[in-house]
Amino acid sequence: MDTNYKNIKVIGFDADDTLWVNETYFREAELEFAKLMAPYETANKIDQELFKKEIENLPLYGYGVKGFVLSMVEMAVEISNNSVSNETIIKILNIGKQMLNAPVELLDGVEDVLKTLSKNYKLIVLTKGDLLDQERKLEKSNLISYFHHIEVMSDKKDLNYSKVLDHLDIVPSEFLMIGNSLKSDILPLVNIGAGAIHIPFHTTWLHEQVDEQHTKNKAFKTITSLSELKMMLN
Repeated sequence: MDTNYKNIKVIGFDADDTLWVNETYFREAELEFAKLMAPYETANKIDQELFKKEIENLPLYGYGVKGFVLSMVEMAVEISNNSVSNETIIKILNIGKQMLNAPVELLDGVEDVLKTLSKNYKLIVLTKGDLLDQERKLEKSNLISYFHHIEVMSDKKDLNYSKVLDHLDIVPSEFLMIGNSLKSDILPLVNIGAGAIHIPFHTTWLHEQVDEQHTKNKAFKTITSLSELKMMLN
């Protein structure tokens, strides 16, 4: 559907896989976990069961690396029928520590786009995940100076966004959200009357995927890179 952004005053950015690489580390961790659990089950079965465990634990642990690691530990105990070794548990914990200590790899053109857009718009970050981990990545990214506000959200549904925008006195029609997840970054904003631009990442967690019927007749645009965003808005 046709969209225009002439009334936009504030632009929100998702963080993971929009500003920097994130999901790639989870895919690599899943492969390492499957190797550790190979004596007990096939890689495909391990992947399926780990995903189920993550979804089951979301209400308890929320999003992020720490909840992911706890789900791996729990899954290891279950798949091994309580026989998994202490050594393997330590290796699983180390997978998580490596993820938390991973360097922040900015996506192409991120800083240039933020520098340009910050001259004409207020920029904010609206991300979800573990608070300490997201704060760490923001600090390492050296991007904090471009943003007027940073919000680490427990979830990204219509009501969550409405509460944040209301708290910040932002009119939805004057707000534009940029993100890689249709489920979390795009559709909720469209639903509350804000603008949204989708920039797909090369890999998306199954929980964040939506089918075409959910996006049909929704007013948002899809572009291939942040550089396109700069050209659209300036």
